[in-house]
Amino acid sequence: MKKNKSSKNWLNKKRKDFFFKQSKILGYRSRSAFKLIEMDNKFKFLKKNSLLLDLGSSPGGWSQVAAKKIVKGKILSVDIKPMDKISSVDFIQGDFNNIEISKKVLIFFNNKADVVLSDMAENTTGNKSLDSYRTGELCLNAMNLAVKILSVNGIFLSKIFMGEAYYNINEKAKKSFKNVIKYKPLSSKKESKEIYIFCKGILKI
Repeated sequence: MKKNKSSKNWLNKKRKDFFFKQSKILGYRSRSAFKLIEMDNKFKFLKKNSLLLDLGSSPGGWSQVAAKKIVKGKILSVDIKPMDKISSVDFIQGDFNNIEISKKVLIFFNNKADVVLSDMAENTTGNKSLDSYRTGELCLNAMNLAVKILSVNGIFLSKIFMGEAYYNINEKAKKSFKNVIKYKPLSSKKESKEIYIFCKGILKI
């Protein structure tokens, strides 16, 4: 009974959520699409000829947004979960930390991409400290791949949670990129501790 009640409460909150409603109206697969739209409006990084990697892409909300902007470039989405086909978007199902998957990514872009996105978050355990740390590890791993594959003026944009991993992420970002900005989209839920880290320009180490 508790589980059913909890599920109903979750669905009721979703139905009342403006961005959830809009995602259904406009055909986006997730409300997070509006976060990317908002951040692109602010930072102007999605170009028509961009080479873009979307990590943790399923169900495909961010890839949908990117596909509307990138009409002459290439988009590769990667996730351990399946993702329904999006026109002009290539998809690899697998863990980007896996050596074979990362090789496929590098080959796809011929070792150079313009944008690496990550909206990944670990499944919540109820332990906020642990959840923050594990999601932080995803961000650090995504950043490692971004540093390898991005062009000199490349963009890395990733979700992070305020917590223990925040300091390590921020320090690594400042050592790896020329410009580092933290931003919380208006479309993020007020109660959420998520923010996004926007990084531009690879530093030569």
